[in-house]
Formats: sequence, structure tokens, C-alpha cells
Amino acid sequence: MREVTRRYPPDFGQLLKVLHREKAGRPVLFEYFTNNGLNALLAGRPGFVPSTRDELFRMTIDAFHHAGYDHVTIPARFFRSLKFETAAHEKKASLSQNAGGVITCEEEFRRYPWPDAEEGDYAVFDLYAAMLPAGMKFITPGPGGVLENVTDLVGFERLCYMIYEEPELAAEIFNAVGSRLLQYYEICSSFESVGAVIVNDDWGFKTQTIFDPDHMRELVFPWHRKIVAAVHARHKPAILHSCGNIYGMLEEIINDLGYDAKHSYEDVILPVEEAWLQWGDRIAILGGIDMDFLATRTPEEVAARAARLLKLTGSKGYALGSGNSIPPFIPVENYLAMINAVNDLES
Repeated sequence: MREVTRRYPPDFGQLLKVLHREKAGRPVLFEYFTNNGLNALLAGRPGFVPSTRDELFRMTIDAFHHAGYDHVTIPARFFRSLKFETAAHEKKASLSQNAGGVITCEEEFRRYPWPDAEEGDYAVFDLYAAMLPAGMKFITPGPGGVLENVTDLVGFERLCYMIYEEPELAAEIFNAVGSRLLQYYEICSSFESVGAVIVNDDWGFKTQTIFDPDHMRELVFPWHRKIVAAVHARHKPAILHSCGNIYGMLEEIINDLGYDAKHSYEDVILPVEEAWLQWGDRIAILGGIDMDFLATRTPEEVAARAARLLKLTGSKGYALGSGNSIPPFIPVENYLAMINAVNDLES
């Protein structure tokens, strides 16, 4: 198995150029998150299982550094932060969107133990900044998104009925979740070691958005608009991670919400190459090597597609990575073939 050898020193400024839709001085990598087994391998400690938070941060930082990234993604689950509690449910390989709901009426909304976003252990961004190699920054996603968390609290089918039958209660729940996520991002983006944030909120299915555009505009978009504005007030970029077919609303995502970048692509919906050709001059395009492609093709095929992407985009408004993330089922050889395309590209 081929190892990865970092070709370029860390420089978060290169990723910032991508996020600002400028031409970076060299190819740039981006990843939403990677699995711990891969991180241990990349960190030079194959098989290592971190048992403390210090070990988890050290391993993750070393992995992203050795792999050639200019950032380190630090998920909210890595530290105590905002969390919306749901009902216990059976955990399997997949999860129904109706599972875990705890709010079915106004009384349950009032009784729900709403978390305080300010009580999180955000000091980790100062504490572990000392571990960052020179030139690197943290990027942090949220603990789920506005629509995701509301769906978890209410249940998908119940929420569909509630929007029509009890619209005031639905609005109250969206506002309770959105206001707390706004606080979360205000806090995270205030740290010097955090270079950008990912606002993760899945909005679509294969063929359309989960809810109709009018309800998205009424209940979901106002909070995303406020989150992006708050992050921009800290002079940081805001990256939207949203799965599914949301392209009918991309003009609003760009012009109204003001997102700097879009992440998550599937070939069956819209190949990333087409996304960059259509919108790459107006919003940065991140990742995009389809998950099925990464999981089932040969390393040679993965390397060839990654190289074509880098040549097509010229690293202007584009950073190379997966269409979503790197879970354990992605062959390590294929992942390495993807990121090594950065090292193999001729200057």
C-alpha cells in the first residue's frame, strides 16, 4: 500500500483562497471528517485507539497534518458542547427519521430541557491550538443542523403534520433550535485557532428538498442567514454541508444566505465537475469524489478522476476531497490514491 508524503507545508491561507473563490497557489485538500482507524494510520500509529481527549486531538491533528491538509476538522462530538437530547431508540446501521422524537405538543415543548449553548467546553480551541502545526487552523461543524435537530426532536412524519396543523408550535421549535445553534457558531468562530466553520444541515433527498421551498424559506433559512452573518462578522468563512438535491435553491444559498462554499456531492444527483462548471465562480466547491466511486473503483480510477478534477479547476474555488466523508468502508488504498493526486500533480 502506497504511503502519503506531504508535499506542501501547511498554509490555511491557501484554503482561504479557495473559499474566497480565488486561485490557490497550489492544490488544496478538504475533508469534512475521517474515521479514527484511518486517522491512527495517517498519524503513524496504526491500530491506536485514543482513550483520552488529549490523545484524540493529538491523533486527529497529526493525521490531517501528515495527509497534507491545511485544516483539522474538529466535530462537536470531540468536546462538550450544544446537544439536543432525544428519546432513547434502538441503534442499528440505519435510523428512521421518526425515531427519538420527544416534542409532540406545546406542553412538551415547554417542559423540554433546552440546552444552554454557552455552557460548552469551547476552551478546547485555545487548549489544543498549541498542538497545531504552524500554518494550520481548526474547522468545526455543528452538533447537527437546524432542520436536522428539529426533525430529531419531533420526528419527520409528525413534523410534516405539525407544520400545517400547528404552525405556531413548529415555528417555536425551529426558533428554539436555531437560536441556540446561532450562539454555538458565534462562540466557535470567535476563537483565533478556528479558521472557518461548517454549517451541517441535510436538506434534500435524491430528487428534491425534504420540505417544500416555501417552508424552507420560512422556517430554516432565516436561522442560516443569521448564522452566516454572525460568522462573517468574525471575518471567517461559512461552509454549507448539505446532502441531497438542493440545487433548485442554490441561487438563494449563494445570494440570500451568503454561504462561501458548498460541500457534499453525489454523482447520481450532480457530479462535482458539473457543479464547479456551473457555480464555481460564485461559490466554492469542496470535495465531491462520489462515495460510491471511492468505495468501489480501483485506486487507479480514483487517482485519475482526482487528477482530472485538479486540472479542470486549477485549484480556483475548488479543494479536493470526498463527496461526503471518509467512513471505515472506504478502502484506505482508494483514499490515499485520492489525496496523493495533490502530490502527483505536476506544478
